[in-house]
Amino acid sequence: MAEMGHRFSFIFTLTLLHFLHFCSAKLGVSTPPPLPILPLPSFSQLKWQQREVIMFLHFGPNTFTDSEWGTGRESPTVFNPTALDAAQWAATAAAANISLMILTAKHHDGFCLWPSKYTTHSVSRSPWKNGHGDVVKEFVDAAAPRGIDVGVYLSPWDRHDRRYSHELAYNEYYLAQLQELLNNYGNVREIWFDGAKGKNAPNMSYYFSDWFAMVKELQSSINIFSDAGPDIRWVGDENGFAGTPCWSTINRSSLAIGAEGITQYLNEGDPEGTHWVPPECDVSIRNGWFWHKSESPKSLKTLLEIYYNSVGRNCVLLFNVPPNSTGLIAQEDAHTLTQFKAAIHTIFSSNLAQNCSLRASSQRGGKESAFGPENVLDNDHLWTYWAPRGADAGGDHWIEIRSQQKQGLRFNVVRIQEAIGLGQRIKRHEIYLDGKRIVEESSVGYKRLHRIKSGVVCGEVVRVRITEARAVPLISSLGLHLDPFWDPTGLS
Repeated sequence: MAEMGHRFSFIFTLTLLHFLHFCSAKLGVSTPPPLPILPLPSFSQLKWQQREVIMFLHFGPNTFTDSEWGTGRESPTVFNPTALDAAQWAATAAAANISLMILTAKHHDGFCLWPSKYTTHSVSRSPWKNGHGDVVKEFVDAAAPRGIDVGVYLSPWDRHDRRYSHELAYNEYYLAQLQELLNNYGNVREIWFDGAKGKNAPNMSYYFSDWFAMVKELQSSINIFSDAGPDIRWVGDENGFAGTPCWSTINRSSLAIGAEGITQYLNEGDPEGTHWVPPECDVSIRNGWFWHKSESPKSLKTLLEIYYNSVGRNCVLLFNVPPNSTGLIAQEDAHTLTQFKAAIHTIFSSNLAQNCSLRASSQRGGKESAFGPENVLDNDHLWTYWAPRGADAGGDHWIEIRSQQKQGLRFNVVRIQEAIGLGQRIKRHEIYLDGKRIVEESSVGYKRLHRIKSGVVCGEVVRVRITEARAVPLISSLGLHLDPFWDPTGLS
């Protein structure tokens, strides 16, 4: 009898769902979106993710002493750029389609690129502009007319200031400088807390909770970067390579900023993570972070490899482009960035799936709803999406791109994007070409780029199949692209 009761209940529920769907269609009532799966990104985090590539500017005494980590004993007189032009920095960023620049306002040497009231170790004691200059102000003023947002880097480790070995005094000093930067230079979109510290540095406890609270009080829409967030996390290396999988979610309560043994966790994230803290990949366009006359920019091939392994793995790429000792970005660096932008445009400006027909395993709300497969080919990569039927991750969910041309589809890159505004969901997925599996991989997130290992392939039907997910998968965009720079026999 119990079995008959369960059967009746199942049949009744199924009949009721069909009835409600029929009534909704007849009454013109739209099917609502699926419930989000927590945690979710903030508005500021979503805007940051959509930038995809941003710029770092390492600049300071190290630029003039041919160093990477200054000792803190450098005289302010070494800082003397003869042709500093922040407008040229901003023009370089704009030409590369970069919408956010982050400046090292104070690196580990403790030298401040603005005239801080709390130290004499700053531009106020340099010969540049007879001590009346302010690099941070020129940086901010140059970015605004070009629609470029700004960020600042303020090193917690200070090798110059005597207060550094005194916990309370130094934390007060650091907090005062945070207030200067966030009160006096307009809107700051990202603030960088570097966790680096030399092995022989004095033992110091940083009051991160106090600092972060003050940052949010002064500028509530800012994103805070550190080893472990709270808004953006380090990816765990300085090569620009994220892990596979790469989740935007982590469990912040199990992490301590500066702790050892957390790099793999930061690199891959956590599908069960309780906080949305997406990864940022910081890497220099040269070997060093500061400009060195002996170095040259990396090749276009290398930069593209970095792009696929950062932006193409659900990260934002932070390219360091250091100004030289004259105060300008070297022309060879600017040219490399322009080449990089042109290459990205060449690869991704055309979606070979655009004129294809689409088919899916199912559709939430039926064929007349707003969740059809056609959404993956529109220009909204966040809020329109294909949603299959069902309230959970179960079932065989797939979406198919079918060529309308006799010659079929010729491509070597597949792009998949999730509707991350409702949470990151996909744990595993596969890609088939004419029934043959060509990709078997893990997470997706905001953007996942797959270069086909065998090189250019040709076929008629491409199917993306979701084999495991945290909740019903939501795909916001799909693309098939031809990368003429991809050589599968070279870098992989």
